[in-house]
Amino acid sequence: MNVLSRAPRIGITMDHETTASYSRYPWYALRENYCSSIAQSGGVPLPIPHERALVETYLDMIDGLVITGGNFDVSPALYGQEVVSDTVSMKDNRTLCEYALVQGALARSMPILGICGGQQLLNVVLGGTLIQHIPDAIAQPLAHEQPNPRHEAGHVVSFVEDSMLARIAGCAQTSVNSAHHQAVDVVAPKVRVNAYAPDGVIEGIELPDHPFCLGVQWHPEFF
Repeated sequence: MNVLSRAPRIGITMDHETTASYSRYPWYALRENYCSSIAQSGGVPLPIPHERALVETYLDMIDGLVITGGNFDVSPALYGQEVVSDTVSMKDNRTLCEYALVQGALARSMPILGICGGQQLLNVVLGGTLIQHIPDAIAQPLAHEQPNPRHEAGHVVSFVEDSMLARIAGCAQTSVNSAHHQAVDVVAPKVRVNAYAPDGVIEGIELPDHPFCLGVQWHPEFF
């Protein structure tokens, strides 16, 4: 069936936990607002487990990919660095599965949205690097790990004129939430920055040569 004749199926990566807060055994997690945002926009949300052997099968099933955020960091080894901050916390199996999903989606020219850590992963997959801990690299940074609830704004971002994200937003500046301690550092080749925070932290990226490859550092699903 042609995708135009049905609702688009959007794959959403899940988080993985081993704590006993939900089960004594390892479990997957995905906030409801990721799924409801897609459903309310006319898509069919399909959560994706971290089975690397099934990456191509997952990609065969979906029309677009959302790489979600989480309370963890992309391994610095994937961008040629060692861990230099004791704040770095990794989930290697999740990251490697998402890395393969992004590579496969790029090869298929599939629409991709990276949210928060998903944006950071996009930059790494495409050849860029990350700031491992913003307070160690940015003078007088904003509170990028905002103390107020995630459904409230934490700071403003300014969009780069003529970027895809600026066209989508339809404005020059907006208020966003903020829940991250890392950020894009060296921008990957062919990637364009499309949004900045007032302290200079990169808040959005896009890949102009791809039909739709977008990363945002905030969590739009809360709005």
